[in-house]
Amino acid sequence: MNKFSFVRRSEILQQAEKETYDLIIIGGGVTGCGIALDAASRGIKTLLIDKNDIASGTSSKSTKLIHGGLRYLKQFDIGLVTKTGRERAVVHRLAPHLVHPEKMLLPIVKNGNYGRLLSSFGLWVYDLLAGVKGKDKRRMLSKKQTLRQEPLLNRKSIIAGFLYAEYRTDDARLCIELAKTASRLGAHLLTYTQLTDFIYENKKIVGIKCQDLDETKSYSIKSKYVVSAAGPWVDQIRKLNNSIDKKRLHLTKGVHIVFDRSKLPIKHSVYFDGPDGRMVFAIPRGKITYVGTTDTTYKEDPEEVKANQEDVVYLLKAINHGFPSVSLSMDDVQSTWAGLRPLIHEEGKSPSDISRKDEIFEAEDGLVSIAGGKLTGYRRMALEIVDLIAKKLRKSTDKIISKSGTNTIHLTEKPFGHYRNVKRYVKKTAKRLAENGLDPKRAEYLVYNYGKQTKEILSSIKKSTKDPEETLLMAELDFCLENEMVLSTMDFLERRTGRLYFDIESVTKYHKKVHNKIATKRGWDDTRKRADGEVINKAIANTLSFKNRN
Repeated sequence: MNKFSFVRRSEILQQAEKETYDLIIIGGGVTGCGIALDAASRGIKTLLIDKNDIASGTSSKSTKLIHGGLRYLKQFDIGLVTKTGRERAVVHRLAPHLVHPEKMLLPIVKNGNYGRLLSSFGLWVYDLLAGVKGKDKRRMLSKKQTLRQEPLLNRKSIIAGFLYAEYRTDDARLCIELAKTASRLGAHLLTYTQLTDFIYENKKIVGIKCQDLDETKSYSIKSKYVVSAAGPWVDQIRKLNNSIDKKRLHLTKGVHIVFDRSKLPIKHSVYFDGPDGRMVFAIPRGKITYVGTTDTTYKEDPEEVKANQEDVVYLLKAINHGFPSVSLSMDDVQSTWAGLRPLIHEEGKSPSDISRKDEIFEAEDGLVSIAGGKLTGYRRMALEIVDLIAKKLRKSTDKIISKSGTNTIHLTEKPFGHYRNVKRYVKKTAKRLAENGLDPKRAEYLVYNYGKQTKEILSSIKKSTKDPEETLLMAELDFCLENEMVLSTMDFLERRTGRLYFDIESVTKYHKKVHNKIATKRGWDDTRKRADGEVINKAIANTLSFKNRN
């Protein structure tokens, strides 16, 4: 079996120049990777390119929830809630280690967004539409019960509360598993490969021109159809073929801030009212708690998205309003992340009121673009696009293409079958870590990130008196270099492991060792080493860039 490794990259590039693909996908986020998986599973000859890494844009900057869209009930968007709720159940079944249940506490406050009756009815509808069953169904709490669940909440404003089910994920890990599954099914995926232009015949797109940014070479690649799933860059690509019309993107920025768990030691994930009426998430995760998100119009460079002081002050005010006893300040913020939502512009609407529905644009020259949508709905979006491409292929080539079967394709070679098996595997892994002199608390992180692939990571570790954290980190790196198309230090520290956001201390401590190992494995010269080092240093600085006046 061919592994999803940088070692195969040159081979794929050389093969790509000789091929005529059925479909080329621009963009390696959750939508693009979902399309690649769906297309490859139906026998469609597929190539995906991204100018950066898998999940390097919007798809690694979300709130890390596969949620059913409770807030959209307030907008009476029943269709969106129904679709996302059902999709959440499907994705949980396909990858229970990556998408797992998380109890969410919804405090009901005086003059808040959600009153007791609206919340009770809304959550009942939410459970019904999303197909929530058993112990995951909503539970109403009295004021006393709500404060027992979360003592840090504002006692003066609490009226009651609800516990309901959401699902936690790691968005970037979801993307990489989609990419690996697509690769196993025959798709070609090339990161650090930038679209520069389209190839035309009779005014129709028949391929792309692209530059390999890793080796600074240019290529021309033929394809019957091209789909742009480039997220915030969709309109930039539409400018290449002059296909922007009345429909255009409205980019909004979402910022999250990260604290040491001791600074905001909440017992549950909480969905609470901010002082301006917007709802905010506070989510505990391992050693940290993160809070988000903002929703503001963004008109600057999509390559330079970061949190500023205004974003951080807004979220700090929300936290101190909802949890007044913690009194958090800028000095307490460990890290931040900021991403862009590629929404479809709606005249006169504020960022929070713009629909999160996806939309497909077809240009006269054949370019198909998709934008909007949510992380939860990636599989349905992919299905719609591939159905469209399949219809075109049947007409132009008489090719027999099956219906989508991605609702049964597990996103790992060794599936768990049920979430209870994930929990058992965590316990088993904790025991093995302890036997090897490593921190057993790391078991949850490993299993939720890698599933049963954790066994492969740990198989290379022998009991050692060395720094146990470094030992584990380097074992992860070996696995990711061999199996997860790691080409740079940032690929590993941000998108394969999430450490840049959730364990910034380990990044500052070990990033040079990670960089040196990747440089050795990939045979970098001094220029390449320097460039990679600059990228990771800038990324570390950007997590706290809000402390600089801007």
